[in-house]
Amino acid sequence: MRIFLTALWLMVMPLSAGAQDLASLVADRVRVEGNARLVAEGDVEILFRDTRLTAPRIVYDREIDRIDITGPIVIHDGGSTLVLADAASLDADLRNGVLLSARLVLDRQLQLAATQVARLDGRYTELLDSVASSCEICAANPTPSWEIRARRIVHDQEERLLYFQDATFRLFGVPIAYFPRLRLPDPTRDRVTGLLIPRVRSTSQLGTGLKFPVFVTLGDHADITLTPYLSSSTSTLEGVYRQSLRFGDVIVEGAASNDDLVTDDLRWYLFAEGVFDLPRGFRLEFDVEEVSDRTYLIDYDYSEQDRLATEIEIVRARRDEFVSASLANFETLRDSEIPIRDQLPSLYGQFELEHRVPVGRGEMRIRLDAAILDREADADQIGRDVTRIGFSAEYGRGFVLPSGLVGRHTIGFDADSYEVDNDTRFEGTSGRITPSISTELRWPLARSGPGGTRQLLEPVIRVGWADSSGDPVPNEDSVLVEFDEGNLFSLSRFPGDDRIEEGLRANIGLGYTVIASSGWSSNLTVGRILRPDDATEFPRGTGLDAPRSDWLTAVQIDLGERLDVTSRALFDDGFSLSKSEARIAYADSSLSLESGYLWLEEEPRDNRPFDTHEVSLDGALRLSRHWTGTFGTRYDFNQDRSARAALGLEYRSECLIVDLSLSRRFTSTDTLEPTTSVGFGLRLAGIGDTRSDESYRKTCNG
Repeated sequence: MRIFLTALWLMVMPLSAGAQDLASLVADRVRVEGNARLVAEGDVEILFRDTRLTAPRIVYDREIDRIDITGPIVIHDGGSTLVLADAASLDADLRNGVLLSARLVLDRQLQLAATQVARLDGRYTELLDSVASSCEICAANPTPSWEIRARRIVHDQEERLLYFQDATFRLFGVPIAYFPRLRLPDPTRDRVTGLLIPRVRSTSQLGTGLKFPVFVTLGDHADITLTPYLSSSTSTLEGVYRQSLRFGDVIVEGAASNDDLVTDDLRWYLFAEGVFDLPRGFRLEFDVEEVSDRTYLIDYDYSEQDRLATEIEIVRARRDEFVSASLANFETLRDSEIPIRDQLPSLYGQFELEHRVPVGRGEMRIRLDAAILDREADADQIGRDVTRIGFSAEYGRGFVLPSGLVGRHTIGFDADSYEVDNDTRFEGTSGRITPSISTELRWPLARSGPGGTRQLLEPVIRVGWADSSGDPVPNEDSVLVEFDEGNLFSLSRFPGDDRIEEGLRANIGLGYTVIASSGWSSNLTVGRILRPDDATEFPRGTGLDAPRSDWLTAVQIDLGERLDVTSRALFDDGFSLSKSEARIAYADSSLSLESGYLWLEEEPRDNRPFDTHEVSLDGALRLSRHWTGTFGTRYDFNQDRSARAALGLEYRSECLIVDLSLSRRFTSTDTLEPTTSVGFGLRLAGIGDTRSDESYRKTCNG
């Protein structure tokens, strides 16, 4: 019969008189030898403070205040450290002592083995002639993928750091590097100042180079990563700064380079973004995007952006109110736009205030907005500057008819005032007034099928009218028009305020939704716009310029985590396409694919002189338990060539990640040449916050 002794006096007396230091012992057999020795045998457990020790035999000598333990021994400190040993000699509070043939397991990730382990003050663990690894080791796999052999390792349990002396890093049993001194975070610590693993990068423009990242903590809520990047053609310093504040977050990234791709001028870029909570529910957001020259970002593979925006915005959203004020500066990097960049908008400011007020059985929406746009050029027309102030009010009321029809009436009024400079066509102050009225009817028809499948069929019609009177005004915010399921039943298809969709029209459509009990769902939307006359304000490629617009069809299929399909098309009564786009995403345990297709008819008024016809494909295939291949391409059918292509190969075990990538950018301009890039990276699981993945763990059969 097991014997259980609480507050065992032979063990507790030397420790402390405090109740918090009481120990408990459980064993199959306990005997006392003389007045000072206690022997416990058979499935022995000691519980002291937050430490739990199990062993087959324990001998406590009261005179020397020591515990001799015969293994196998398991010590769990109540946190993330597990100690295994063959034998041990410890003091009574288990804080100091020596363990033989011991192993430490930290956070079930990193293993440290040594011939002898010493515990000091319950905080430090010293390992002699030791080896550290997070890899699975057994008879079938005696050589770990990586290991660090050291003469001495000290684990600081309080700081959660590992200190190595005379350390050798081995990869698949081959010595790779020697470190007289080395410090690493244990698996429970994700932020600590130190060197990160270098990465190799080779490009046809910059040659083969190395990146040496250095991570520096700046207190508990800030850090910076500095990465020198050196090759035969460049000397670059990259940086990322992160700051978490009580009222917001900031991240800043950038780089500075001295290379032989351009002149001796310093090349650089700076991107920054932040979000701050302000008093009274306001939120401040900002984005900064600056670069020294238009090819720097793509030369170094930092970004494929060809237009940059620096913006600051203050916003507040409540149930019955929305307030927003923003100011943005734009910079183009496109070769085709560089000669006319002073004619493009450089500064754009906007203010919007919307308030909702219940009135009777309906709701009144009152909106006040303003915008200012500035260009650097001063010439007539091409240097046009615009200031606009607008006011609108709309009253809406919903109703339900006995037949099940759901409807809504709206009546609205818009007034806009424009101040235009540097354009003789609109010079001076002009104004515009636009009344509008509409009625929408929906007939939702729902039913439940076998197994709990739910279906919804909903015919919709919205009849609306609007008419503007006043002076002609310039168009700055409604140049690009998109006809999709998001605005099929809107009163206007224009995205901004400078253009109003005028006249009488009827938006008709049909929505069909299926939600299955198994989790999959699908949605189909079909519709078009009917008018008595042509809508000449819309470009031809939008499908909205004729009395009868193109048919819009949109399909969404969601099969849970495995398959997601989205498709949209515009076509006329003769089924001639003006737009077609689709996206398909598939994922399972071994394969993930994402494909996109786009066809757009040419439209010079939308700055699209030629048809757009391209397809993209990205994916990853798990070739075996430890190998995964990745691929990606974007093909331009008009130019009959790829715009980009990429291949990658990754080896991953439970403790190691090695990736090799190859990419080619085929785009070429007067200032940009096609580039081939090769990358190599190495990551170790079990160090810091890089976690092991059990699905990649090696199998041990012996």
